[in-house]
Amino acid sequence: MAGYRRVVVLGGSFTGMLTSAMLARHFDEVFVVERDEHPTGPEMRKGVPQARHCHILWSGGARIADSYLPGMTEGLLAAGAHRIGIPDGLISFTPFGWQHRFPESEFTLASSRALLDWVMREKALRNDRISVLPRTEVLGLTGGTDRITGVRTRNRDSGEERRLEAELVIDATGRGSAMRRWLEELGVPAPQEESVDTGMVYATRIFRAPEAAGSGFPLVSVLADSRRPVPGRGAVLMPIEGGRWIVTLSGTRGGEPPADAEGFLTYAREGVRHPLIGNLITGLEPLTAVQRSHSTVSRRLHYDRLAVWPEGLVVIGDATAAFNPVYGHGLSAAARSVEAFEKQIRSRGLAAGLGRSAQRAIARAADDAWMMATSNDASYPDCRVASTDPRLTDPAAHRRDSDMMSNLATRNREVSRAALALMTLSTSIAEIQNPWLFAALRRGPEVPLLTEPPLRPAEFACLRTSAAAPTTA
Repeated sequence: MAGYRRVVVLGGSFTGMLTSAMLARHFDEVFVVERDEHPTGPEMRKGVPQARHCHILWSGGARIADSYLPGMTEGLLAAGAHRIGIPDGLISFTPFGWQHRFPESEFTLASSRALLDWVMREKALRNDRISVLPRTEVLGLTGGTDRITGVRTRNRDSGEERRLEAELVIDATGRGSAMRRWLEELGVPAPQEESVDTGMVYATRIFRAPEAAGSGFPLVSVLADSRRPVPGRGAVLMPIEGGRWIVTLSGTRGGEPPADAEGFLTYAREGVRHPLIGNLITGLEPLTAVQRSHSTVSRRLHYDRLAVWPEGLVVIGDATAAFNPVYGHGLSAAARSVEAFEKQIRSRGLAAGLGRSAQRAIARAADDAWMMATSNDASYPDCRVASTDPRLTDPAAHRRDSDMMSNLATRNREVSRAALALMTLSTSIAEIQNPWLFAALRRGPEVPLLTEPPLRPAEFACLRTSAAAPTTA
């Protein structure tokens, strides 16, 4: 793309850095405008408060991230992250019973969010086309309704203001994006918004894993059941680097997990549908206090539907489609959006209409994750839905097929393979609808219903050890 010089990416978190790595293939200069100072190691930073909670990078997103940042997975594993095969390395109590641990068909990369961001950032910034402007806030856009020509910025330390011109501006600032306001200042109308608000609250605590856990402990989940007329309560335990377990409890409106240590343990043992995770952490050494978050609303801003869209502007990631974090889809959905964006660059270059076509492609890339999260969430009591989509306004009438598939996935290997490919965003809803899946659905269950958690001997030893130890919380 000779002659294409500069793009500006707003936000230097996961989506911003992955977008920058992609854009560095096509442009001479990529400037990342970051409000905070990036830490020099795998440390939490103020601009990502949700990083304290469990984050899952599913295989669909991991493969895409590796394609733009070669060696990212190896870097994560070398730093202590875990590669967990799914469903072989998954112990999951679903609304339809325990998931059989069939041979691996997908995987997840399990680490703290701080480690993931650090490894990604280190890989991306080895490219000398990418530069970060730290402690710099965006004041607004430059240009007009026809074309965005750059951004106005201010250094948070010196107060110096400047105009940063660019052929493309990409907003990857996440849930806190000010794009609607910036566009309204230029005369662009507000986009249509959809939201699904379960009132879910997250509570997270990190524990020192028992020595018996070793390096191969599975991902453990006790899922809520949205078909029941009660608040949804769930729990996830994930091994992360440093011989630690991160445990996140979640509860919808009326079933929120508490913020105190004793209440956290009681909720894990008695508040969710099975006490497995509570029993696993009983007696373990806590390494953090209980930390809570309320930022769980699924929200979608349809910039793709606006009749007026300026050239030179793209909104991506949580800034346009943010999901309830309990499903772990945010990172992988963002990666799919970056891939969809690049396809538009490859086919159109900077020709007229790139911004609009990219915005529509990004919206399509988020469709599956949006529907999986919101169609389930809309069924919870007291869920607040702002949408005209009948799948959300009357979810029970549209769940028969997905419930049948989810039920059979626990006991049929091929159905499990298809369901997990979809859950990990390794494929699309359209792509899994093929003859072999329909044949597997007709065959029905292939193995018996599990009545107990499918723990292996070494895993059961962890349960006995932790449950027998004195409580230290």
